Formats: sequence, C-alpha cells, structure tokens
Amino acid sequence: MPGWPGPTTRGAELGTGHRQRLRVLSTRLTVELLPEGDVGSVPAQAWWALIRGPEGLTVIREAPDPSGDIEQWAALYGENAHELDEPGMLAALLEPLARAGVPVFVASTFSSDLVLVPVARLGEAARALEAARHEVVGGT
Repeated sequence: MPGWPGPTTRGAELGTGHRQRLRVLSTRLTVELLPEGDVGSVPAQAWWALIRGPEGLTVIREAPDPSGDIEQWAALYGENAHELDEPGMLAALLEPLARAGVPVFVASTFSSDLVLVPVARLGEAARALEAARHEVVGGT
C-alpha cells in the first residue's frame, strides 16, 4: 500500500514485545448508554469517552458518587504508547483477562488503550495481567 510504512518494530526494539506497563487510574468510572439526543445531559468535565453507535451514545464518565448503586469500573491505562498500526497490543491485555473471566470495557486513545474492569474484580485483573508478564502500577 503506497505511503504505508509497514508494521512497526517498536516493541522489539524496546525488548518488551507486547508486555505493557498499566497504570490504575484513581478515578472510578461508569459506562452508560444514552439516547442519541442526550449528550447535553453529561457535564463536559465528567466524561472520558463518547462513542456513537446505531443504538445511541455510549458514555464513559466519572462515577458521580463512589458509594452509589451505579456499577463502577476501575481504569487501567497503558503507559507504553504505541503506533495505531501496531497489532496485538490490545489483544495482549484482553487475552489474560478473558482467561481469568474478568469482564472488560475498552476505549482506545490515539496512543494507548483504556481497559475498564469492574472495581470489585480489579485485584483479580491485576493478578491475571501480571501472570502474563505485564506490570500493573497504582492502587489495586
């Protein structure tokens, strides 16, 4: 394909392959589905990701009340920035979590991935990722 540089070798150059360092973010998040026209009901400073789909608008946002009844998710953010065309980075995280039976919700940024796991399963998720040779730092 003209103009495409081909796959990157960044992971190989660093000697890490797809092993990643993940930071547990201190903010607890929620995942909600809003009808298409409801984006204005989400305070601008509270949302982390908005994803439009045929069924409506999926919103990842800060949990309004840590003690409330809304399901809360812990966020693991990859500190190893990677190119958009580097295959296997997200799969390397999701595979050990799937083997451990840990539910996930994922959003990707330009340079990394935000992997959400239920707060109650964060310790289990961290152990599964560490067993797969990833590093998890921050509050577990």
